[in-house]
Amino acid sequence: MEGKHFIKNIDFTKVHQLTDLVDYEEGRVVSRTLAQGRPLSLTLFAFDKGEEISTHSSPGDAMVHVIDGSAEVTIGKDVFIVNAGETIVMPANIAHGVRAVERFKMFLTVVFSL
Repeated sequence: MEGKHFIKNIDFTKVHQLTDLVDYEEGRVVSRTLAQGRPLSLTLFAFDKGEEISTHSSPGDAMVHVIDGSAEVTIGKDVFIVNAGETIVMPANIAHGVRAVERFKMFLTVVFSL
């Protein structure tokens, strides 16, 4: 394919299962960035059970789509269990964190202001 590409680390013109694009590793959080910048970031993650991304905030709205397993998502003082096939949005500039209740994979989309 010719021209500039904006998505990386994935084969073009091929059908993919998102769950197959990132592998679990014992005791780790593994990520695969597909696009990064403004106004959009796309990243696949695989979390081993008990692993987490500690509480932080982001200048963009972050949408978590769980594609395998189950996660605990904290937004402000609220805690949610998000299972495979479910999505939750973490608003910009609000403290949030993600912890693996069990091994889980997520597709993270972050949208920033231009």
